[in-house]
Parts: sequence; C-alpha cells; structure tokens
Amino acid sequence: MSVVGVDFGTLNTVIAVARNRGVDVITNEVSNRATPSLVGFGPKSRYLGEPAKTQEISNLKNTVGSLKRLAGRSVNDPDVQVEQQYVSAPLVDCGGQVGAEVTYLGKKEKFSATQLTAMFLGKVKQTAANELKLPVADIVMSVPAWFTDVQRRSLIDAAEIAGLKLLRLINDTTATALGWGITKLDLPAAEEKPRRVAFVDIGHSNYTCSIVEFKKGELTVKSTAYDRHLGGRDFNMALVHHLQKEFKGKYKIDITTNPKAMVRVEAAAEKLKKVLSANQQAPMNIESLMNDIDVNAMITRQEFEAMVEPLLTRIAAPLERALADAKLSKDDIDIIELVGGSTRVPAIKERVQSFFGKTLSYTLNQDEAVARGCAFSCAILSPVFKVRDFAVQDIVNYPIEFSWEKDVDIPDEDTSLTVFNKGNILPSTKILTFYRKQPFDLEARYAKPEELPGKMSPFIGRFSVKGVKADPKMEFMICKLKARVNIHGVLNVESGYYVEDQEVEEEIKEEKKEGEDKKDPDVSLGSISRAFSNYKQKLSSKLSGSSAGGHDAMDTDEKNQDGKPKTRKVKKQVRKGDLPIVAGVTSLDTNAKNLLAEKEGQMIMEDKLVADTEEKKNELEAYIYELRNKLDDQYADFASDEEKDKLRSKLTESEDWLYEEGEDATKAVYVAKMDEIRAMAGPITQRYFDKIEADRQALQAKLDAEAAAKKAAEEEARKAAEAEKSKSDNADKDEEMTDAEAKPEGEKAES
Repeated sequence: MSVVGVDFGTLNTVIAVARNRGVDVITNEVSNRATPSLVGFGPKSRYLGEPAKTQEISNLKNTVGSLKRLAGRSVNDPDVQVEQQYVSAPLVDCGGQVGAEVTYLGKKEKFSATQLTAMFLGKVKQTAANELKLPVADIVMSVPAWFTDVQRRSLIDAAEIAGLKLLRLINDTTATALGWGITKLDLPAAEEKPRRVAFVDIGHSNYTCSIVEFKKGELTVKSTAYDRHLGGRDFNMALVHHLQKEFKGKYKIDITTNPKAMVRVEAAAEKLKKVLSANQQAPMNIESLMNDIDVNAMITRQEFEAMVEPLLTRIAAPLERALADAKLSKDDIDIIELVGGSTRVPAIKERVQSFFGKTLSYTLNQDEAVARGCAFSCAILSPVFKVRDFAVQDIVNYPIEFSWEKDVDIPDEDTSLTVFNKGNILPSTKILTFYRKQPFDLEARYAKPEELPGKMSPFIGRFSVKGVKADPKMEFMICKLKARVNIHGVLNVESGYYVEDQEVEEEIKEEKKEGEDKKDPDVSLGSISRAFSNYKQKLSSKLSGSSAGGHDAMDTDEKNQDGKPKTRKVKKQVRKGDLPIVAGVTSLDTNAKNLLAEKEGQMIMEDKLVADTEEKKNELEAYIYELRNKLDDQYADFASDEEKDKLRSKLTESEDWLYEEGEDATKAVYVAKMDEIRAMAGPITQRYFDKIEADRQALQAKLDAEAAAKKAAEEEARKAAEAEKSKSDNADKDEEMTDAEAKPEGEKAES
C-alpha cells in the first residue's frame, strides 16, 4: 500500500513518500524535487510535468497551468479572468465549468479543469510509482483553506479519474502544522497551556496564515485567514510591468504584443526576484527577445521593494484577521513559522517580523513542508505504518445553512438554519430532526455568499428524503438526518432514519457533568420545536400523554421494597427504520467519471505508444551509426568489399529515409527497418561472433590444458612425496627391528 503525500501547487507540485526511516521527497524523471504543474498538448501526444515546461514557449496556446485555481470554477467567474493572464491556452466553458480549448492530435479539443487536473495527477501517480517500484493508489493531497465544497469535489473527482483514492484533502497550513508538530517531543501535556504557533505560508499564488494550538499528541486549528491573490507571481508581475516600460522606452519594443516574449520576461523576472533575495542588485539579460533585439537591465533591491510596496501593505491584514478570529493577541503567539517560497523575499520577512515583534522561525523546508505533512497524514490513515498518535482538528471556514419547504401543519416554522458555523471543528457531524408526514427536500448552501472566492454559487447540494409517511398513532414521523462535513471538508447528508417514542424503565444514574458532549450532537431546530409544540398539544389526547420530544420522564417510587436500585420510566426515541436519501451535489456522477476515466486510459495508451515509437526511432538511428562504425573497425576482417558496399548503401538509404519520410512513421515500420538492416548484416556479425566464440573456446581450451598440466604436476609431486615418505617410514621400521634383535643376544651373553 502506497503512502504518498502531494503538495499540489499552482506553479509546482512536490511529492513525498513515507518510509520506515521517515519521509522523503522524491525526484521526477529529470531529478528535480518539484514537478511543474503543467499539462500540454501536441500533434502526437500530451506533455505532462517537465516535458510540458520544456516545450511551453514553443507551444503556448496548447499549454495549461494554474490547474488548481481553475478547479470547480465557471468561465464567468472573475477569478478565472484573473487566471487567464497566467494561462497561455484560451479558457472556455466546458459543460458548465471552466476548461481549456487546445489542439490535440491535430484537432480542436475542449478539456474541463477536472480532466486537466486528472491528467496531471496521472503523472504524479506515475512518478511516485517509478520511485516506490509498486503501484500507487492512496494519497493525501493539500488544498488552500479557502477552497469551497465544489472545488474540493472537483479535486476528488479528478483523483478518481486518475485512478487514485484520496484518503484526505488537507488544508495547506494544517499539513504544515502536522509536519511541524508530529516530530516534537516536548509539546505541553493536556492539562498545561498549549503552545501556539502562527504558520505563515506565502506561495506562488496565495497567502495563508493559520493559528494552531499544540498539545501532546494533538493539534487544533484556531483560525485561518488568507489573501487569495497575493503570492510570488504578483511580485514577478510587478517586475514584468517595470521591465515592459523600460524596454518600450529603451529598445522601442512592446513585449505585451508578443506572448512568447512575455513568457520569457516572466521567467527572467522569477530568477531576478530570487537573486535579489540574496543580493542588493541583480542583472538581467535576454538574447533576441523581440525583433532580434537583445535586452538587458539592472535592478536593485531598493527599486524592487518600491515596485512591490502596494503588495507589501497587504501582508498585515490576514495576520490581523487570524488573531482576531482566534481571539488571541500577538503576545499569545509563541512561534511564528514561515513556509512557502515567497517568504524568502527579505521585505516580506521584515513585514511579518515587525507585525509580531518577534524573531521568525524557519525550522521547516519552505518548499517541501506541505508535502511532508501530507505524507505524515497519509501514514496516519494507512494501516501499513505505525505512527505516533496525533489528532488533527481543523475548522470549517464558511458557515453552512440548510433550508427546506415549510410544512402546512407547522405554520410558524422557520425554513432555514445555520447548522455548521465558521470555526466549527472539522470533521463534524450534526443530527437534524424534522417532524413530517410526507417526503421532503433539504438544500445546503453557504450562509454568507459574499465571503466565497470570486462569484461562486453558494449552492452545495440538494437532498431528497424519501419514505416519509404519517405515523398512524402520532400522525407524523420523527425524521433524523445525519449531516456531516467530512475529513475532506465536503458536506453530505450521510443517512436518514425515523424514530418512535417508547416508554422504558431505566436505572437512575448520576447526572451527566456539565460540558460533556454527545458524539453526534442533535441540532436544536428551535424554530421547528417551538412551532411544533402547538401541534403536539392538539395531539396530546391521541398520544395519551406521550411527548414528541422524547425526553419527558416520570419517576417511580423512591425505593423498591426488594432493595433494587431506584428506576424511572423514561420516554426514549427508538430507531425504527432507515429513510432513503437522494443527493444532488456538484460531484460528477458515476457514469460520467467512468467515461472520463476510460478516455484518460485511452490517452495514456496513446502517450505510451508515442513514447515507444520514439524509442524505436532512436534505436534505429543509433543502430545505423553503430553499425557503420563497426564496419570499419570490428567487422572489417569479416566482410568482403562487396558486402561492405552493399551494407553501407543500405545504411545510407535508411538514414535518408529516417530524416525525410520516416519522421512520422509508426512503431512497426521502425522495427521492420531495423530488422531489414539486421538481416543484411547478419552473416557479417555471425562471422565476427563465431570468431569471438572460437577464440574464446581456444582460450578456454588453453586454460583447461594448463590447468590439467598443473593438476597432473601437482599429482605427480604428491605421489613422489608419498613414495619418499613411505620409503622413509620403512627405513625407520627396519632400524627398529635390528635394534630389537640385537638386544636379546646381549642379555644372553651376560647371563
């Protein structure tokens, strides 16, 4: 099972994997630790990631970036018009959501933002699989905290189309906080004052600040504030506008009239900004920018900071909002941790530090902190890894309300209620109670549309509750619906059921302590309860004193005569059955996702075929050069002049074909051409290999003979040594026998 964390960025995407020794950021096919978040289209195949970046300038109209910021948007959204200046391909309507119109395989095609994101996630999947050497399915991916329900659903759909299962969509700064806290061994205990950290994340396109409280084994997000249109690209554009004016006056060229020139200047401005972060001044040179004119400029850090002063004045506002929402002061913040590539700009660091009046912290890798946090989250959710327990409590960023049609029997009933307030814990579940006689509908929407990004619709979903009918005893049905904002930050009405009031006896226990929470809190639909009270009174004679609220109780005797514990009769609501719910949400339906997944699979196969074809073409080209060289070297003595001339002629013919007619041939044609050359060169190469084999066998025979001779000599020497030893042993025995025979005669003479 894969454990992969993905920091899906506007400019680049970083992939991290959890391993037994920790979390590693993996490299792509060109050994970069960040992959450009780009999708390009060509006459033969798609370009994903690094290949898309390589051909971006030559293929501007067919290259799409800012994938994350297009997700879940409509083409008329003002934010989409902002993105158009950063996306080279034209943005168009595609089935109700924004998409791009490109030329793919020689014809015009429209792809929605969800499809484009799925294509890129397929590349992420492949990159991770190549590193891990196993299939990748489960991932955790980051999103900006300000993403709405429809944007989050778009990313979930894209992941499914790419064959990935999202275990969690986690907010950027929450992932950073998890990566920071899970490795800390000195966090305060539960009963101690929490450690409060402000995470300031300024990336390529947006700026977020989260205030997070840490205790041992848990983190709680207290507030999150953001500026959706303040990031590194805005600082780049300030430089581009300055250079555009300078070039117009100095070189009499207007780069705004040339899209390729604009892209080249934007890339140069990005490098210039990075150099100025470490130096007081930086030069910029671009050869043949427009009309064969070379341009150059020199920018000082002081000039750059003057250009971006309007942007720098916006730094404080999200920090102030984050503190206000968390109901904390600057003095309450213990640590200010900076992440995101744009926080390397000295002027930004100075503004943040002067706001808090404290030294800033840079303990995390500014480019990789989010991806590492995502990988930790994935490891926590995965059964494969045993990770230190660490609870993550995020918050709802937009208040969510439910509305419904008024029931004719409850004339005073309100028709809407805010169920999830801003700042509620995420994930969170609420139980909604309705008194109904027939099926009814609910609609979920954001309560404050003015807080949503751009001009997004506040609509979240419509939920139809089926199977509702009047109770013969009580003339109504008590319907309970479980509404949940899940781990992704997505709202669903997950289930519905109906209950009945029943009188049961239960032991009187100690009263529940004040402040204890229920697992699934029952939302007090106060307006419904008050309006319904009159209706219940009308039913009281029919209900024989029973209560629709389900919480009235009547105590029995103080103490039973047999000494058993005191009990009381309680009217409880008992679950009697389920209520089917039909949901109409902004996610793609199953059939649409299956069709898009099938189309994505076909494009993957086309890309693979093109890659294989290119590989065979390169093999043919390399084989032609290799064989031509060997004819004059290794094969020179194994071919007649006639054979050499014939083969050289074939090689020249194949080479000419390759660079003229064979440029766009199929894989099978390249294979056939190589087979023709191999067949002609076969006898020559066979003679060469036969000679090599004969020489090898002769050498082996020589070595075998030498080894046999050596072995025979060693055996002869061994036998000689044994014979000598045997002779020596026999001589010793003869001497002993002579001594033994002489000894008795001597003794006899003495006697």
